[in-house]
Amino acid sequence: MKMPMIQCHNLSHLYAGKAALSNVTFELGAGEPIGLVGPNGAGKTTLLSLLCGFLPVTAGALTLFGHKPGASALSGRVSALPQDARLDPAFTIGEQLSFYARLQGLSAKQATNEAIRVLEAVALKDLFKAKPDTLSHGMAKRVAIAQALIGSPELIFLDEPTAGLDPVNTRNIRSIITELSPATTFIISSHDLAELGRLCQQILLLDNGVMSTMQLNASGESSPTRFITVQMESCTAVDVIAKIKPLKGVVRVSTPQKNEFIVEYNPTIEANMDLKILTCIIDNNWQYRQFSQGKTLEEKLFFEEDSES
Repeated sequence: MKMPMIQCHNLSHLYAGKAALSNVTFELGAGEPIGLVGPNGAGKTTLLSLLCGFLPVTAGALTLFGHKPGASALSGRVSALPQDARLDPAFTIGEQLSFYARLQGLSAKQATNEAIRVLEAVALKDLFKAKPDTLSHGMAKRVAIAQALIGSPELIFLDEPTAGLDPVNTRNIRSIITELSPATTFIISSHDLAELGRLCQQILLLDNGVMSTMQLNASGESSPTRFITVQMESCTAVDVIAKIKPLKGVVRVSTPQKNEFIVEYNPTIEANMDLKILTCIIDNNWQYRQFSQGKTLEEKLFFEEDSES
């Protein structure tokens, strides 16, 4: 039986007597990207710092590939991109990446080739001789990810990799992660739930230092019923609910926010609910902005109990 990539058992951590993490237990295997979410102050940074070996484990047990975080046996196998990662303005991009490669034991020539390889992986090979102050914010983020790719690690921790990026650069980062995922497992801490919903099948939720997990299936849901989310143009919620709720197979219709409707339905009664709802929208001359299978990740993680029929 293959050993889990990460094993965490009853992990706790205190700051000034206050619990940042409380009896956190989970196991993760290699595979698709894994999301780490939670409110500010929930313990995400503490957990990442423990996983990376930046903080010592003082209560509980934590191993990566069977080794304690920070062990020399993990060199080259585990990498991390902190949210506030910065490049030294005094050196070129190639010089800095080559230096980090040398720290992993590569020769000067090997280090240069590795720097070129990781820049190619993020589509920035032409920036090898550029200085950091000539880069846009999006380019700097991609170079930082290139740094995390040095040595082809099996596990990479990314802390807010798309924070502050425009849609184009956010999509670029998503494409990089997707392309590399077959060989590398990414654990991504982010407040961008829409991006995590696109990338991840498993979510770790930290709230007040307590961990819970959500394993999403191929349809994006963990519930035996299914969901469809419709974002409408300006409409009267009462009218929309009155027309959709009587459809055969509909369990309930909720409105978590203005002009957004979540339809919960039983697929064994009506497998083609998407077509039924679209037909209803067309028949009533309504206009919609977005129509998608499942709930948004935001709704699944934080607001399901607050939904009203």
